[in-house]
Amino acid sequence: MSPKPDILTIDPLVPLMKERLEKSFTLHPYTSLENLKNIAPAIRGITTGGGSGVPAEIMDALPNLEVISVNGVGTDRINLDEAKRRNIGVATTQNTLTDDVADMAVALMMAMMRGIVTNDAFVRAGKWPSATPPLGRSLTRKKVGIAGFGHIGQAIAKRISAFGMEVAYFNSHARPESTYHFEPDLKALATWCDVLILAVSGGPRSANMIDRDILDTLGKDGFLVNIARGTVVDEAALLSALQEKRIAGAGLDVFQNEPNINPAFLSLPNTVLQAHQASATDETRTAMANLVVDNLIAYFTDKTLLTPV
Repeated sequence: MSPKPDILTIDPLVPLMKERLEKSFTLHPYTSLENLKNIAPAIRGITTGGGSGVPAEIMDALPNLEVISVNGVGTDRINLDEAKRRNIGVATTQNTLTDDVADMAVALMMAMMRGIVTNDAFVRAGKWPSATPPLGRSLTRKKVGIAGFGHIGQAIAKRISAFGMEVAYFNSHARPESTYHFEPDLKALATWCDVLILAVSGGPRSANMIDRDILDTLGKDGFLVNIARGTVVDEAALLSALQEKRIAGAGLDVFQNEPNINPAFLSLPNTVLQAHQASATDETRTAMANLVVDNLIAYFTDKTLLTPV
């Protein structure tokens, strides 16, 4: 590998990643476009997160950029067409977080349907001796629609099948190798299912795909789970549906404008909210951090990427 290539770090680095990167690279934390001008010609690589991506103005400011290593699987905030035009390699931490994200989808579904969060509050408030908590919903024999059937969607299907739940999926194309039913129409899937789980990629194609029409189709007994991207859901429509109880509830790990989410979510008892924590386990975050570094080392060693987009 060439001596200490210069790397721009857009997101803060966890200690493990920083320690490993500093052994092989010269690191430059991003602060502002103005400060970037002084070092821009030297920058050959970027580390970033899926939520931050690489804003167009940063990519445009780096004439010698060769590679972007993403700590996550989202690339909707990276202009992949421009990266391809400029021959900039892009790698993600794909296949390291599939299981934990699928687990979170199942956990949110169960927490909503069985009222785990509301019942916890019920017990802690001392209400049990004098009141009866509301009944939950059984998972067995319920129908689950999964929107997006890549690695994560398929891992979710495998898990929920163990509960005796019926599964169908919506995707850009059928998966011939899968035994689950493919539904090419999202509205038809929402009509059929009791729980709609979102595992699609972010970006313009999926923006606001869950709108009022889909939510009304899901109906007053239907639940929504989102472990995809906040942009996939029309939040104004979702808040209205929750407030008016036109759907039964929502389990949300992602939001628009996170971490500064719409405060209207905070007062809704028919939600379970997480702070974008689907991959947030010690094991997975360690694996992700190592893969970010390994991709950069591989690129600057022999121009290859371990997990290219």
